[in-house]
Amino acid sequence: MSDLVLGIDIGTSGVRIAAIDHAARLVALATAATPAAHRDGQRITQDASIWVRGLDEAMARLGSMIDRSRVGALAVDGTSGTLVGIDDHGVPVTAGSLYNDRADDADIDAVERVAPPQAAVHGATSPLARAMRLLRTPGIARVLHQADWIAAQFTGRFDVSDESNALKTGYDPVSRRWPDWVAATNVETTKLPAVVPAGSVIGHVSAEASRRFGLSAQTVVVAGMTDGCAAFMATGATKPGDAVTSLGSTLVLKLASEVPLFAPEYGIYSHRIGDLWLTGGASNTGGAALAQFFSSEQLRVLSARIDPSVSTGLDYYPLPAPGERFPVNDPALAPRLMPRPDDDVVFLQGLFEGIARIEALGYRRLSELGGTSLARVVSVGGGAANEVWRRIRAAALGVPVMASANDEAAVGVARLALGPGSSS
Repeated sequence: MSDLVLGIDIGTSGVRIAAIDHAARLVALATAATPAAHRDGQRITQDASIWVRGLDEAMARLGSMIDRSRVGALAVDGTSGTLVGIDDHGVPVTAGSLYNDRADDADIDAVERVAPPQAAVHGATSPLARAMRLLRTPGIARVLHQADWIAAQFTGRFDVSDESNALKTGYDPVSRRWPDWVAATNVETTKLPAVVPAGSVIGHVSAEASRRFGLSAQTVVVAGMTDGCAAFMATGATKPGDAVTSLGSTLVLKLASEVPLFAPEYGIYSHRIGDLWLTGGASNTGGAALAQFFSSEQLRVLSARIDPSVSTGLDYYPLPAPGERFPVNDPALAPRLMPRPDDDVVFLQGLFEGIARIEALGYRRLSELGGTSLARVVSVGGGAANEVWRRIRAAALGVPVMASANDEAAVGVARLALGPGSSS
């Protein structure tokens, strides 16, 4: 009986494996911590063997929770932009270059010269620029993304990636190919993986992996996605117009759109997941702006005294420091936090209202750029549990706003494995 699917989330600090049933209910969650990344100046790396040890440990723990022979499909997500160079046999010949590892200046310049503005390859940590450095390693045959290499532990296929993980390495999700300009960086596309849509079946569990992990050889392996896309999928936001707002130290907006958006001036690009595009932007407002004035306990106590049905009339743009990129692109934008009332309850409500207006402007900006109109918002992050803030945000957004039951990336990528043809 194959009534379960697995989602495997490979993070920089650990491996998390979620088993869900065909109704997307969480059945088991197994975890394994991994050692911290190695830092040498601006170089941030992690030995790929660490990822495998974490995988083996988490899979062993999962075996004490469920009968792994019940698993009909699995998919893997990894940190966006994390790369590893391998030889012809899939053995790493480089350390894993993490998503926040800095590329060499000459490689950054080479990418900047040829990449179109809308490509998601720009900046000091460009995965494409870092791939250039990895490919200069003797004995290297190909560069893979973290999720690709872990999925290959199950299939033995060290030559395939998905459209989500490949995006920041230069893959064009609109034309669905490695674009010609990539070759101008001296990266041979034959040294990059073939790319298939996220959710595509890429193979079955090999005989070796069946013995190693206790899985049926009939288990299907599905092309995965980045951890950020997986966290979006975990919320159940899967329809056009669904959005997820992360209320952490910053404000991050993601929208499920029927059309892709690429607006480099706002840091906006789009991941292709099935028939949808996940697009969005990040504002510098959020919890860090609140933390300048109030502790977590003060936020809890003061929030209970707010009447969200009565507006303060304050016009704040809360920022922890000058500078904003989305929904306003102004690196010198100053925080607007005056006048400050004597009553901290009113001041906090004004901050909540200001952040809510920024959130609403962000989703309007995505709509103005051609994105699907907002239909509902699911909230994740530390601020999602604040009911008063939720009511203020719902009024500003004009759509239903609800807290997410789950934002576990492992659950999201498991949901991907539930797609058509992905289970046996």
